[in-house]
Amino acid sequence: MLADLHDRLTRTRLPNAVAAVGWDQGTDRDLLVALLEHWRDGYDWRAQEARLNAIPQLVTEVDGQRIHLLHARSPHEGATPLLLSHGWPGSVVEFLDVIEPLTHPDDPADAFHVVAPSLPGFGWSGPTHERGWHPRRIASAFAEVMARLGYDRFGAQGGDWGSVVSSNVADLHPDRVLGLHLNFVAVAAPADGPPPTVDELAALDAMKAWRRTGAGYQEIQGTRPQTLGYALEDSPAGLAAWIVEKFREWSDADLLDAFTLDQLLTNVMAYWVTGTATSSLRIYWEMRQAGAGAVPQRRVEVPTGVAEYPGEITRFPRSWVEHRYAVTRWSTPARGGHFAAMEAPDVFVDDVRAFFRSLA
Repeated sequence: MLADLHDRLTRTRLPNAVAAVGWDQGTDRDLLVALLEHWRDGYDWRAQEARLNAIPQLVTEVDGQRIHLLHARSPHEGATPLLLSHGWPGSVVEFLDVIEPLTHPDDPADAFHVVAPSLPGFGWSGPTHERGWHPRRIASAFAEVMARLGYDRFGAQGGDWGSVVSSNVADLHPDRVLGLHLNFVAVAAPADGPPPTVDELAALDAMKAWRRTGAGYQEIQGTRPQTLGYALEDSPAGLAAWIVEKFREWSDADLLDAFTLDQLLTNVMAYWVTGTATSSLRIYWEMRQAGAGAVPQRRVEVPTGVAEYPGEITRFPRSWVEHRYAVTRWSTPARGGHFAAMEAPDVFVDDVRAFFRSLA
């Protein structure tokens, strides 16, 4: 596979770009050329593979679907089990820099046993082979995984699709989830809520602008994932361009200030080596098919912490969120974006710790 990848990277055929267009029409060509050259000549997958393999991992099967997970237990037996759920176009690679501080804190009271599954259709959980793997079904599967591991009570944390999955876990099993921490949350406006503040109106205007110019990927992934998948599955350059654009757009800093080339490529490799570029897109299609059946239909009453990072793509008014969640802590970290655990791991860890401390 690595030899084939090297060959494909050597034979990459790139389109031209309009002079000085930068990122205005999508992934910047010069950045992509540099990324592909590093991928072909400088990137060491075996080193990244060894780093992944240093973390205990398991594979199980739930409802006919393979589920892969990182399972890093803390040496502190009183540690809190914590289910970490990623989204698209992320992977368990997002959590590599937070596992050690979460499991081995200075204060044993801050210790967690970390369980980080690959969503069905993503990474080492492998492709999906049937319809129906929407966020609520994934949540049910993840709750079963936690039960098999012996975790009767646990915390749940998520961003992007992981936020929807974690919210569903809390809704389906409120007796088992001791706290819900979200670094992304999307809700509808309540019919009788207070008017948004000036800052919230600015955030809503920014979100409307993003929907006009930056949400096209949702339309094709939600309607024609298979068609797009043929291109992404066959071209490492295409896959990298499709994914890396999101890391640039949804971060709090310039792309290469927020992430290293190796970090970006290891996340892309989680899709390439597992053949899950296409199946990962299907969650958007499944969400549209399931509609209301894929999300909680009542207020989530599990104590909820929301971390609103400055680089997040969408930010909803706090009053809207509180209408749907029992928010007990609301934070505005100083830095970080949509991929908070990967972009600002120290800030992410501090916020997760602070929320779960507040529940004690």
